Amino acid sequence: MEILPAGRIRLVETALPELPGRHRAAMDRVWEESVRANPALFDGPTAVLTGLRRDGADGLVLHWARTTYRHHALRRVPDAPVYASLFVSVAQPAGEGRLLVGRMAPWTVAPGRWQLPGGTVEPPAADAELDLTALCAHAARELAEETGSDTPPGALTPWLTTRGGRGSVGVLFTAPPRPARELYDRYARLVRTETARGDAPELDRIELIASPTDLERLEGPHVDYLRPVVRRFNGA
Repeated sequence: MEILPAGRIRLVETALPELPGRHRAAMDRVWEESVRANPALFDGPTAVLTGLRRDGADGLVLHWARTTYRHHALRRVPDAPVYASLFVSVAQPAGEGRLLVGRMAPWTVAPGRWQLPGGTVEPPAADAELDLTALCAHAARELAEETGSDTPPGALTPWLTTRGGRGSVGVLFTAPPRPARELYDRYARLVRTETARGDAPELDRIELIASPTDLERLEGPHVDYLRPVVRRFNGA
């Protein structure tokens, strides 16, 4: 995992390269097997990363393409071209150097995994542009949907860009601090509301952590960016 210099981010849409027939057939087969194992999976629209290059000392140019979630099944197809994910996350402070983290629910694509609130980027409408403003709006929406904290997009601040071992790139924002009790209460209200209408929350638990040591106390795996982001947040 590396943290990239990204004082400036520019996003450029590209066409998704055509898949050979054998890879497409294998992708569809793996996806169908995944859906049978987890019927909650949805082949909705998503943006994948097709290229990344530096733009001077502090800039990044991210090339992306429109596709659907089934393309991630290519990771399980030998010799197939694999497209890295493009996602957003929010560092939600709670005072005393603590950050909110959540555990993915059993029905999600990564059950039991701890991460910051966030998610993969969805492509905009055909006549709209994917830019930093759009990423910020998407991050604010993910924060509200997963934790109940409805922070306006304009209150989020671009912070870090990360690249993981599989090449996935995350654009991270910081939110204004909130009291710990408020964060837990907002999440509890969200869970009650979703449960009442027959839905299950995407995060089945939240915690506040201040160090990598706190991270190790959490039961289950965590995303690769979480440890260095926690260290960076606390200036270690």
